Amino acid sequence: MNNNDVLRTHGEALKLFGSRVHAIQEDQWEAPTPCTEWSVFDLVNHVTAEQLWVPRLVRDGATIAEVGPDFDGDQLGEDPVGVWDRASTAAMAAFAEPGALHRSVHLSYGTAPADAYCSQMTADAVVHTWDLSRAIGAEERLPDHLAKAALREVEPYAGKLEGSGLFATPVEPPEDADDLTRLLCLLGRRP
Repeated sequence: MNNNDVLRTHGEALKLFGSRVHAIQEDQWEAPTPCTEWSVFDLVNHVTAEQLWVPRLVRDGATIAEVGPDFDGDQLGEDPVGVWDRASTAAMAAFAEPGALHRSVHLSYGTAPADAYCSQMTADAVVHTWDLSRAIGAEERLPDHLAKAALREVEPYAGKLEGSGLFATPVEPPEDADDLTRLLCLLGRRP
């Protein structure tokens, strides 16, 4: 995937997640999600915090230690939808800056190319869009090209994810599973 495709796919994934954030009803913020320890609020807070990291890591070249606890805890406050909108816009802008995808970023597991980080963020947004969709009763079918991009990103390191303690045990997908179903099963979701 070339850098224009990486940026386009990332932007589409964030906009899709954002469409679900805008669909959350007032009485759904404390609803459970497929991420067993997270409510809808917790899930949106997590994905928002992930976006808040992007400008610091990509644009500023900050390390994890330099950012420290800035994005721990409640990032959404009293305006969760507005905070999401601003954070996602800033993340897309940071990745889209000239030369940004050719930079290196300092992540929790070491230094990585910014284009690889952008692809990881895309996969995260796609999976969590499905999680949020299920939690709020929105359409769970996601665009095929986004599911394919996320699956392509996750497959090479999926075996290491379960051991991280952040993901459930993979589920065996049906033989005729599409890319979205395969992705979700790989990450321990039950579509």
